[in-house]
Amino acid sequence: MRHGLSVPCFGTGVDAELVAAWAAAAESAGWDGFFLWDHLFAFAAGPVDAVDPWIALAAAACATERIRLGILVTPLPRRRPLVVARQSVTLDRLSHGRLVLGVGTGAGPYEWDYCGEQADPAVRGDMLDEHLEVLARLWTGEPVRHQGRHYRAAGPDWSAVCYPPPVQQPRIPVWVGGSWPGTRPFRRAARWDGVVPMRPDGRWEVADTAAVAARMAELRAPDAPPFDLAVPGETAGGDPARQQRYAEHAAAGATWWVEAVHPWRYGWTDDWTSAGEPRTGWPLAAMRERIEAGP
Repeated sequence: MRHGLSVPCFGTGVDAELVAAWAAAAESAGWDGFFLWDHLFAFAAGPVDAVDPWIALAAAACATERIRLGILVTPLPRRRPLVVARQSVTLDRLSHGRLVLGVGTGAGPYEWDYCGEQADPAVRGDMLDEHLEVLARLWTGEPVRHQGRHYRAAGPDWSAVCYPPPVQQPRIPVWVGGSWPGTRPFRRAARWDGVVPMRPDGRWEVADTAAVAARMAELRAPDAPPFDLAVPGETAGGDPARQQRYAEHAAAGATWWVEAVHPWRYGWTDDWTSAGEPRTGWPLAAMRERIEAGP
């Protein structure tokens, strides 16, 4: 099993330079993957720094040589296929074939309804499926003509050619995120290269890993290509029991452990003074310490 980190794209003091430093520290500490969230706004009131994940990961690619880089997850329904094709291939080539593209439908009205985006989650699911279909074709570098319900890349005598193709072949790995237990996200994930499950209602357990692994085995053909199951978790850097936790999830079918390094696990709260200042600072030192402790 490989081990990755999941970090927010927002927080006081978080910018592209810091993300690059985190990624370099993760690589030095022995992590196998460094994954950034993709949100327009922080999960907090008041002014909180936020960074564009694509630009930040480009900085991380320039600061590292080995570690896998990716977004977990990007809500494709609010991005255009032709733009994502250019961004993802540019990042894959810049990193010499180290990109993983995590995708999902997104959630939260403040990034959808309130911004004039599609509010219906079911429609966003349709958009995601169509987007992925177009994106995979664009990655080939061959001419693409597409006139779908939600996206278009076609003219009277014109096709879209997004050249060059990515370094990774047959495509950049696509991991699909979804809340467990669920149905549609996992059917979708089975058609791609990996799944990133989560439980909004609590801690991820070994039984959850085993259940998702069994579900993927049901949905995928026996001779299908290798498939990644990236499970979420939190461990302390100095806790010797963490290796046992990794082993238990690996035995249940996980191929990646994704360590969530976020401020809430270190006591940060969304609590502001009457003067508009946070009562508790963003725990950058504690987050950096967990990164440097390694898997």
